[in-house]
Amino acid sequence: MNLLLQAWDVLLWAGLLKGLQMALWPRLRPALGDYAYPAAYPASLLLFALATWYCGLLRLPVALALLVFAALGAYGIRRGDYRLREIRRFLSWDAVFAVGFLFALSVRFVNPPIGYFSEQYMNHAFLASVIREPVVPPLDPWFAGGHLTVYYYLGHWLMGSLAIVTGIPSEAAFNLIPGTVYGTSFVALYALGHLILPRWRWLPLTALLLVPPSVIWFLATGSDLYYALQDTNWIIPGARFEFPVFSLFLGNVHAFEMAAFNQIFLIFLLGFIWCRWGALDTRGRFGLLSLLGLSVGSMPLFCSWDALVYAPAVAAFLLLVLARERDRSTLAAAVAVPAVAFLIYLPYYLHLEPAGIGGIGWGLPPTDLLAFLAVWGGFLGIVYVAVARDIRRFPVALAVAVPALAAGYAALALLLVPLTYLLLRRGRSFGGLLCIAGLTVLAFCEIFHFQEMLGGDYSRFNTIFKFYFDAWVLVGTGSLLLAGGWLAGRRAFLPETARKGAAVAAAIALVAAPVALDVDIGRGLLGIDYPPAGYGTLDGFAYLEATRPGEAAAIGFLRTLGGDHRIVEAENGDYGYYSRVSSFSGIPTILGQIGHELTWRGNGAWYTERPADIRAIYEDPERTLALMEKYNATLLYVGEPEHKRYDVRLPDRGLRLIYDEEGVRIYERAG
Repeated sequence: MNLLLQAWDVLLWAGLLKGLQMALWPRLRPALGDYAYPAAYPASLLLFALATWYCGLLRLPVALALLVFAALGAYGIRRGDYRLREIRRFLSWDAVFAVGFLFALSVRFVNPPIGYFSEQYMNHAFLASVIREPVVPPLDPWFAGGHLTVYYYLGHWLMGSLAIVTGIPSEAAFNLIPGTVYGTSFVALYALGHLILPRWRWLPLTALLLVPPSVIWFLATGSDLYYALQDTNWIIPGARFEFPVFSLFLGNVHAFEMAAFNQIFLIFLLGFIWCRWGALDTRGRFGLLSLLGLSVGSMPLFCSWDALVYAPAVAAFLLLVLARERDRSTLAAAVAVPAVAFLIYLPYYLHLEPAGIGGIGWGLPPTDLLAFLAVWGGFLGIVYVAVARDIRRFPVALAVAVPALAAGYAALALLLVPLTYLLLRRGRSFGGLLCIAGLTVLAFCEIFHFQEMLGGDYSRFNTIFKFYFDAWVLVGTGSLLLAGGWLAGRRAFLPETARKGAAVAAAIALVAAPVALDVDIGRGLLGIDYPPAGYGTLDGFAYLEATRPGEAAAIGFLRTLGGDHRIVEAENGDYGYYSRVSSFSGIPTILGQIGHELTWRGNGAWYTERPADIRAIYEDPERTLALMEKYNATLLYVGEPEHKRYDVRLPDRGLRLIYDEEGVRIYERAG
């Protein structure tokens, strides 16, 4: 893909996002007033996801979902909702979205590869599968005959639907996804800061840009950025830790990373309820509760781990608002939101085949205190400053840490102190509530873990991996709101004109920095030897064309094939240059990365049967056709990895050679 075509793709993608936002904006006004404009960015994506999902469920073209937004826009035009003078007043929100979008875009521009390290193959496979055949539930590209009823997929569905509507290929859409997440998250966080803080309203945005203290330490002691991020990634023994800006540079577009914009939007909605609920009329409350139900209801489909955090948090929050307001409409809200959240995606739960979590465990060794502080020391420092006055007034509450210290759980003791003092406060701020939620999540991770396939020293791997990300958003946003409240009460450092100039300069520097510094994580992760000079692109397959042109051409051919195909390719575990054909093309294969399927489906007969059948297809000519028919496989791919993995011997009849270029052969099963 040349750069001009990529620039057009960027404009087309951003134009669609803007069109969706503008169509929905006027309809959010009764609930959110002036905040309807920024809130329409994430809300329109959630509505688009819902509409396209039902199109896929009913086997209708997903592009029909645009009719919903066309109708909303036409209705708004008829009512005179789009007045140029008013729109000009809201352009600052568009600027905030653009900064987040372009920053993430510049990061991906110098980190474009879709490679086998980490989860990029998996996430591109889901995306390509949705684009190739947009049906609900989506086909599992790594388990021919199966569907993604074993995993959460709404983020891939949403982004795949955007790609379908715009006609942008998956290798470019993959690198546009982080910009979409960062743009909508930026605007939602700025709206939250604008709602709560009189000044320093941009401060909550930095939760998506800050790094743990460990990254700074590793950089100061001689590590490059890649190793500083990686060493932090594995700093908690037996677990993995990601924070937003690391996820951005890693470029996985994993489900929980795409879901970040929704949890940030949910936080904004809760903040709006906290500040404005009492002033809303019945129509406004109904609209706000509808948005809340849409956000909460979408969450299990984006990332079920988020739902485990936010479902109880939202329930506790609504009860807290009910205790404060003591009226019938608030009681109705506490009942209606969970019902709406569950019902809007009811067919998803009817399809669901969960096999991953087997219960809650406890009793693992405590987290090393230094490692914990290396991750959370910055935000915890802010929270401790916020409760310092409470500690001086009522020091006896410090005793809450004694049992945890006596049991050897120093990190838990460190958490319990500010958590206790925040809970004891009579007048609670919204920033304090977010900190309470985030600290509770961290305390949970110190005591409990969800039991999964991983055991032993890695028993809490995914609990830390997923919950720490949510805790970063909660504690980070909450502590920065607390810091912003403190700073807003101080005298301004600069006059207003200088502050605006500094904001513009900071935004330009943020967008330009990744390209100017050539912050390239992809080379370090993949060890690939693509041309280093001037390698800037949004094409995630460009490195493949440079290093494996034969494979790139064969994949390109496969992507031109229509019809209901399934393909046979080599299987050889996870995180290597295998499962690449299904990942890049979206055509389901008999078995992709086996460890992932084991996590989703559990250990059944397929675990030994499918790898053995794939080997027999390549090595036993007498069984090739029968086994292909068993899995309804129509295509057989033979490239260098297949020759390395198997002693390839194919039958003389029953297979038609349809592609033979640069060391790759593709056969089609006759009949």
